[in-house]
Amino acid sequence: MNEKEISEIRRRFRADKSNITHVRGCYVNEKQEIVSQFDQPLSLLPQEECENMLSVLRRTLSGTLGKNLIEMPFTTAQVVDSDEHRLLMALRDTKLQDEDVLAQFYSRVMGAVQFETNYLILLAADAYDVPHRGKDDELQHDASSEVFKYFVCSICPVKAPTLELRYDLDQSEFHSSSTGYIASPPELGFLYPAFDGRTANIYNVLFYSKNAAELHEEVIDALFRVEPPMSAEEQ
Repeated sequence: MNEKEISEIRRRFRADKSNITHVRGCYVNEKQEIVSQFDQPLSLLPQEECENMLSVLRRTLSGTLGKNLIEMPFTTAQVVDSDEHRLLMALRDTKLQDEDVLAQFYSRVMGAVQFETNYLILLAADAYDVPHRGKDDELQHDASSEVFKYFVCSICPVKAPTLELRYDLDQSEFHSSSTGYIASPPELGFLYPAFDGRTANIYNVLFYSKNAAELHEEVIDALFRVEPPMSAEEQ
């Protein structure tokens, strides 16, 4: 994927532009135990909350290509017959609605993520009616070439509650109040399949790492079984 293609998909993560109807998720504690699972219909959320949810997912497509965003290629043998590729295709083809497939995916993530805090696994599926790009490089939204079906996964550390002084409007005083558990921006995630040449490339995953010096090799191995490239700092 190039910068223009990444930007085109990033723009999808707004309430008025995407076909994302639900966000699936799994909340995991520091003992690698599932605290809860959820299926959040975006249509039932207040607009601000919906935009916040999509904003978290959109951050998985942020940063610099080749540093924070890296394409992970599958071999032909993996695409033809491998558990890791079958799982990704099943997640996409079922639009994240198959509970058994989701359970397999959550298990793989939990077996590899090495956070010292609780964390959140967020998943969202979209079907993008790809507009034709004219000779003047303008998108022609009334002329579609194909439907790009994909999903995004974001893995976000969750901060433990802290006590802070907050202003009470009714009493005109400051009082201690808990911040509650707060999801941080994604530490890592991915888009599958890649949007190469403005079409689906099932041979590639676009992987995201917030820290360009740490590629989370254990997660790459657990989910994709590919040889991770050297990080930008190592190069």
